[in-house]
Amino acid sequence: MDNIEKVRVLIIGSGPAGYTAAIYAARADLKPLVYQGLQPGGQLTTTTEVENFPGYPEGIQGPEMMEDFRKQAERFGADIRWGIVTAVDFSKRPFKCTADDGKTIEAEAVIIATGASAQYLGLESEKKYQGFGVSGCATCDGFFYRGKDVAIVGGGDTAAEEATYLSKLCRKVYMIHRRDELRASKAMQHKVLNTANIEMLWDSRVAEVLGDGQGVTGVLVANVKSSEKRTLDVHGLFIAIGHLPNTEIFKGQIAMAPNGYIETVPGTTTTSVEGVFAAGDCQDHHYRQAVTAAGSGCMAAIETERFLSS
Repeated sequence: MDNIEKVRVLIIGSGPAGYTAAIYAARADLKPLVYQGLQPGGQLTTTTEVENFPGYPEGIQGPEMMEDFRKQAERFGADIRWGIVTAVDFSKRPFKCTADDGKTIEAEAVIIATGASAQYLGLESEKKYQGFGVSGCATCDGFFYRGKDVAIVGGGDTAAEEATYLSKLCRKVYMIHRRDELRASKAMQHKVLNTANIEMLWDSRVAEVLGDGQGVTGVLVANVKSSEKRTLDVHGLFIAIGHLPNTEIFKGQIAMAPNGYIETVPGTTTTSVEGVFAAGDCQDHHYRQAVTAAGSGCMAAIETERFLSS
């Protein structure tokens, strides 16, 4: 019995959604327990400067901002722990969740805030410059490359949208795609192919990210058919080949879309299981912003408090 812990609210995951949910739940005296997950603070801890979150007029480093969120939640009494939840049983209340420290948590309500992970190419040089010229989010980081040349990898709707967004800020956008046609919708294809400062590099892949130790200085691109190589003088490389929601442990326990994102009732954080709520990027594949994740974390905590008091 020592390994069973009973709580009112368990929050699985941290980042803007999880920490905001913890702030609101703690202030509602729900005494939330938070398991931070593999990447405490979420995707923002892999970024450097964050300039688009309200309240930071001079900008702030991503890891520092997440540290502020965590401290604020702890100030109101949230119990925030290192570790991950490895299995859940949502078949009946209290919900049973197993953590990697061997504990079984019995929770009256659960808020899932496990986020999503941007897919990357897997190059060592790409990893080296992640946050220093390599980014998985154009709307987050495009502003830093105003008037500069950048490259983007991908061929779907997200890549097309981000290339179009970057074209309004940057001097030149190279769009690198492995195939000889885009997978994006016809409307998005039309927009990309008719934007003067977007240059398509068909049948191409990134062979190497080039840098000076401080940041990206170029990208070596290889043609997948001829193996011919070309160096692009760019300051930024955006990877737009998709995101994977961190929802593997919830399969079979909760309704999920075919792409793995948790389904919520529109306008709420309510899932298919009464008493289980989902916030942030694990259920939002559209906006994927820190501020929208924080907003949905607030919604989840309020909905949890109302559920427990009904």
